[in-house]
Amino acid sequence: MNKHPRKGNKGNMKVKEYVVVAYVDDMEQAKEYETLLRLNDIPALIKEQLDGGADGKAVAIMVPEDFLDEAHVVIESQDAYDDLCDYAMDEEEDLDFGSDMLDDEEF
Repeated sequence: MNKHPRKGNKGNMKVKEYVVVAYVDDMEQAKEYETLLRLNDIPALIKEQLDGGADGKAVAIMVPEDFLDEAHVVIESQDAYDDLCDYAMDEEEDLDFGSDMLDDEEF
Protein backbone atom coordinates (compact mmCIF):
# COMPACT_ATOMS: atom_id res chain seq x y z
CA MET A 1 0.00 0.00 0.00
CA ASN A 2 1.38 3.38 -0.95
CA LYS A 3 2.01 5.74 1.92
CA HIS A 4 1.38 9.39 1.38
CA PRO A 5 3.44 12.16 2.91
CA ARG A 6 2.02 13.07 6.27
CA LYS A 7 4.13 16.11 7.00
CA GLY A 8 5.03 19.21 5.09
CA ASN A 9 1.97 19.58 2.83
CA LYS A 10 -0.75 19.49 5.49
CA GLY A 11 -1.13 23.26 5.67
CA ASN A 12 -0.98 23.75 1.91
CA MET A 13 -4.06 21.72 0.97
CA LYS A 14 -6.95 23.70 -0.46
CA VAL A 15 -10.61 22.98 0.30
CA LYS A 16 -11.24 22.02 -3.33
CA GLU A 17 -8.80 19.10 -2.87
CA TYR A 18 -11.00 17.72 -0.09
CA VAL A 19 -13.70 15.11 -0.73
CA VAL A 20 -16.58 13.90 1.44
CA VAL A 21 -15.82 10.78 3.43
CA ALA A 22 -19.10 10.72 5.39
CA TYR A 23 -22.33 12.60 6.05
CA VAL A 24 -23.81 12.80 9.54
CA ASP A 25 -26.93 14.37 10.99
CA ASP A 26 -25.45 16.37 13.83
CA MET A 27 -22.41 18.49 14.56
CA GLU A 28 -21.45 16.47 17.67
CA GLN A 29 -20.93 13.29 15.66
CA ALA A 30 -19.11 15.26 12.96
CA LYS A 31 -16.67 16.61 15.56
CA GLU A 32 -16.12 13.07 16.90
CA TYR A 33 -15.25 11.83 13.40
CA GLU A 34 -13.00 14.83 12.79
CA THR A 35 -11.12 14.15 16.03
CA LEU A 36 -10.87 10.42 15.25
CA LEU A 37 -9.43 11.12 11.80
CA ARG A 38 -6.94 13.67 13.10
CA LEU A 39 -5.79 11.24 15.80
CA ASN A 40 -4.99 8.88 12.93
CA ASP A 41 -2.96 11.58 11.13
CA ILE A 42 -5.68 12.25 8.55
CA PRO A 43 -6.43 15.92 7.90
CA ALA A 44 -10.17 16.53 8.19
CA LEU A 45 -12.64 19.35 8.13
CA ILE A 46 -16.36 19.76 8.69
CA LYS A 47 -18.75 21.48 6.31
CA GLU A 48 -22.50 21.95 6.72
CA GLN A 49 -24.46 21.29 3.55
CA LEU A 50 -28.07 21.49 2.44
CA ASP A 51 -29.50 18.02 1.90
CA GLY A 52 -33.27 18.42 1.67
CA GLY A 53 -33.86 16.23 4.72
CA ALA A 54 -36.16 16.98 7.63
CA ASP A 55 -34.21 20.03 8.79
CA GLY A 56 -32.63 20.65 5.39
CA LYS A 57 -29.03 20.25 6.53
CA ALA A 58 -26.39 17.56 6.81
CA VAL A 59 -22.84 17.77 8.02
CA ALA A 60 -20.10 16.55 5.72
CA ILE A 61 -16.77 15.26 7.00
CA MET A 62 -14.15 15.96 4.37
CA VAL A 63 -10.60 14.70 3.88
CA PRO A 64 -7.98 15.14 1.17
CA GLU A 65 -8.62 12.76 -1.71
CA ASP A 66 -5.31 10.99 -1.07
CA PHE A 67 -6.55 10.04 2.42
CA LEU A 68 -10.05 8.93 1.38
CA ASP A 69 -9.54 5.14 1.53
CA GLU A 70 -7.70 5.32 4.83
CA ALA A 71 -10.39 7.60 6.29
CA HIS A 72 -13.12 5.13 5.28
CA VAL A 73 -11.27 2.33 7.08
CA VAL A 74 -10.84 4.42 10.25
CA ILE A 75 -14.50 5.47 10.34
CA GLU A 76 -15.80 1.97 9.56
CA SER A 77 -13.56 0.49 12.26
CA GLN A 78 -14.89 2.98 14.82
CA ASP A 79 -18.48 2.29 13.78
CA ALA A 80 -17.92 -1.47 14.13
CA TYR A 81 -16.39 -0.92 17.58
CA ASP A 82 -19.35 1.27 18.61
CA ASP A 83 -21.79 -1.38 17.37
CA LEU A 84 -19.97 -4.06 19.34
CA CYS A 85 -20.08 -1.95 22.51
CA ASP A 86 -23.79 -1.24 22.01
CA TYR A 87 -24.44 -4.98 21.54
CA ALA A 88 -22.48 -5.83 24.68
CA MET A 89 -24.40 -3.26 26.70
CA ASP A 90 -27.73 -4.59 25.40
CA GLU A 91 -26.73 -8.16 26.30
CA GLU A 92 -25.68 -7.08 29.78
CA GLU A 93 -29.04 -5.41 30.37
CA ASP A 94 -30.84 -8.56 29.24
CA LEU A 95 -29.02 -10.82 31.71
CA ASP A 96 -30.96 -12.00 34.72
CA PHE A 97 -28.53 -12.78 37.48
CA GLY A 98 -30.93 -15.11 39.23
CA SER A 99 -32.35 -12.67 41.74
CA ASP A 100 -34.99 -15.30 42.53
CA MET A 101 -32.25 -17.60 43.77
CA LEU A 102 -31.29 -15.11 46.45
CA ASP A 103 -34.66 -15.09 48.21
CA ASP A 104 -34.38 -15.98 51.89
CA GLU A 105 -37.48 -18.16 51.75
CA GLU A 106 -35.75 -20.86 49.74
CA PHE A 107 -33.01 -21.49 52.29
